[in-house]
Amino acid sequence: MTIAVYTHPDCLEHDTGPGHPECIARLETILQALRAAPFAKQLEFINAPPADEKDLLLAHDLPLVQAVFGAAPAEDYTYLDADTVMSPGSLDAALRAAGAACAAVDDVLAGHYKTAFCAVRPPGHHTTRSQSMGFCLFNNIAIAALHALENHDLTRVAIVDFDVHHGNGTQDIIAPDKRILFISTHQSPFYPGTGLKTENEEGHILNIPLPQGTDGEDYRDIFQKSILPALEKFAPQLLLVSAGFDAHRDDPLAGLGLVEDDYRWIGAQLRVFADKYCQGRMISFLEGGYNLDHLGSSVVAYLSGFSLSPLPPGEG
Repeated sequence: MTIAVYTHPDCLEHDTGPGHPECIARLETILQALRAAPFAKQLEFINAPPADEKDLLLAHDLPLVQAVFGAAPAEDYTYLDADTVMSPGSLDAALRAAGAACAAVDDVLAGHYKTAFCAVRPPGHHTTRSQSMGFCLFNNIAIAALHALENHDLTRVAIVDFDVHHGNGTQDIIAPDKRILFISTHQSPFYPGTGLKTENEEGHILNIPLPQGTDGEDYRDIFQKSILPALEKFAPQLLLVSAGFDAHRDDPLAGLGLVEDDYRWIGAQLRVFADKYCQGRMISFLEGGYNLDHLGSSVVAYLSGFSLSPLPPGEG
């Protein structure tokens, strides 16, 4: 099986400044790990095109798009909020990240690939319809979902977000659109303070807040008892994944307890589901993950699961 990896050198030009956790080294580490992975020959690296404004406007209000374009500095840094920074290379990086989302959707739905991974930055799942925030400029996965629905013959798209932070932006954008199922597991209470069970809507939004310290065994149990049944009931035609690796037990920004074997297990579960319900069509998007000692190995573990059989909870 070939895995299409959408990325672009421009994504390495998004400079967030000294000490910022969402740093250039994150993507460098991931790309290095992928090129050295045991399955490296199964990867096809593809330069992501820039997104068109019409695709950005599927998920975002025009004032947000104008604000991001207008904030792009010619030198130094511009802050959109306390955590979200732009450098001279940030706008091009964000356009490539969103463009990767649309290109991956088009290629997967055209049958060129079954599986794709968007190794891009900045991440996207915190940006709402009207506000960039939480290290994110445009919401790549929401753009992908709406691009798929508006430009292809689909009626049901599912998004699974296993980043340690709630994908508040994705939920905000997809909330009016019942063609999309959004499922998020995330540490709670935690940034950004959303993702409570009271926000859930049957068959449309499923938030699964997790207490600090939740480990891999507990996570696998929740995945099998809650996430997979919700996906099976919805029966999507395309599976999109916000793949954040900051739920790792050694991540400096969070307090959950997953390890590489858990990410491999998650990848296997999602791959088998996609093969059964989505004609194998599955696209993953890099979100968080800030421990450089484990980020590359976690991504490799996740992708390695695509060729494995599902494992019972607690094994692997």
